[in-house]
Amino acid sequence: MSTDSDRILIVGAGPVGLCLALILAKKGVRSIVVEQLRDDNFLDQVPRAGSNHPATLELYDEIGLYEKLEPRGLIAPLLQYWDREARIKVAEFDHAYLKNDTRFPFVLQCERIKIVEEALKMVRANPLCEVRMATTFTGFSQNDDGIMATVETEGRTEIIAARYIVSGEGARSIVRKQLDIDFEGFTYSDNTLNIEVAYDFSQHGYTERNYISDPVEWSNLFHWKGPPDRWRVHFPADSDEDPEVLTTPEALQARLQRFLPNSRPYEIVGSNIYTVHQRVAQKFRAGRAILAGDSAHVNSPIGAMGLNSGIHDAFNLADKLARILSGEADASLLDLYERQRRHIAIQHTQAQTIRNKKLLQEKDPEIRRRNNDELRRTAEDPKLAREFLLRSSLINSLREAERIQ
Repeated sequence: MSTDSDRILIVGAGPVGLCLALILAKKGVRSIVVEQLRDDNFLDQVPRAGSNHPATLELYDEIGLYEKLEPRGLIAPLLQYWDREARIKVAEFDHAYLKNDTRFPFVLQCERIKIVEEALKMVRANPLCEVRMATTFTGFSQNDDGIMATVETEGRTEIIAARYIVSGEGARSIVRKQLDIDFEGFTYSDNTLNIEVAYDFSQHGYTERNYISDPVEWSNLFHWKGPPDRWRVHFPADSDEDPEVLTTPEALQARLQRFLPNSRPYEIVGSNIYTVHQRVAQKFRAGRAILAGDSAHVNSPIGAMGLNSGIHDAFNLADKLARILSGEADASLLDLYERQRRHIAIQHTQAQTIRNKKLLQEKDPEIRRRNNDELRRTAEDPKLAREFLLRSSLINSLREAERIQ
């Protein structure tokens, strides 16, 4: 049994868990991160989120991570909305309107896998952080003094002691399930199909981030740095259809040709299908066990708020854990973490992503016309455009969380 208990146990070496370890270390708090994946397959994860908003870039910068990510990503100051049915660009928003609100008036297009790769290097280099790869977390117990977690490594069972345990495991969190915390919300009836294409869509007027409405087949289109440079296209997919049929080369090619007819076949780099949930944990904390990121809340990817809000959880939580461990505050401070971050998950992340999906898939012609007119008016008015970007970049959500006591 590990008896070095004056530390935080973090389950999961995703962006949330690794950033939590780094900010805790900056505040002088030791941590141990356990991760089920091995070193030889850690970077083989399915491509996922990677639009990093200005509010998140400021947090990355605090721990020295931003300078590692910028060379591997694309700076994206523009956001466009398109109407696929009418084949027109509806509105364009420029993050330059935020130049007085943030040091980073742009989004950084840098995929999740690059974030965890760079963050893991930093965690391993920090003497206050320990990482256990190929280690499966199976459960824990807690008392007034701390927690005792059971893990398995290469068939060997071990007990790890710590002051607190933080679940950064994702939507299937063992910690949340062991605590019997309800994951309230719903699952969309349609899935999302992601296709990665080595093709330059910018020659058709698209920018690095595009949201494309359509009454039949809405889309998202995002640019990622290579080599080779890739564009990720999202489409709705019928949950009743066989995933193997949906992802055949012929079916993928047909989707892309309907989206943008091309005289030559598209070079498809990869594809995957995932189920989309809108859920928030009933509680973010039970005693010394705390939920963060996807363990606490999951949502539609439209708007790129899942990864970003999870990083915000980590920084909010690290500040409170550091104050508790230093004796500056007692454990009740964690109730404030729950009040602040659960409020944001429900009122900002969930509400905004639900609205975003509804906007893109709207079928009523009159409502679609009104939506497009409103987007145009908002983008063309500097005051309204800035207010829109303060919401979409999550700057407002951080400011609102700070006001909650």
